[in-house]
Amino acid sequence: MFYCVAMALSEHEKRLLDQMEAALLTEDPKLATTLSGAAMRPGRNRALRALVLIGLGLVTLFAGLIAKMTIVGVIGFLIALTGLILLISSIGSTTSSVKNSRSPRKGFGLGSRLEQRWDQRNSDQ
Repeated sequence: MFYCVAMALSEHEKRLLDQMEAALLTEDPKLATTLSGAAMRPGRNRALRALVLIGLGLVTLFAGLIAKMTIVGVIGFLIALTGLILLISSIGSTTSSVKNSRSPRKGFGLGSRLEQRWDQRNSDQ
């Protein structure tokens, strides 16, 4: 999954990479999906849908204004407003996930063991 294509890996190195990947999946599955690129698509799709709703709402709003039909204009405004709220929430959810991924996690996984070893090394020097 995360293999280097430019250089052939030995069987031992492949096993180590598989073990590291499995540890990453159990330790932080959100990070693993982000690194694989799978988590990027839903946010983009949601933002794209929001932009389409905003555009559709504006077209409907102006169509209602041109046709002098107030109800069509109001419906267009509501569609555009829904798209705007969806866009803001999709942008807010991506920034909150970035903030949450930077917060320190407490646990007994691979990351916490590495942090403990790093702290021990720094305190010895």
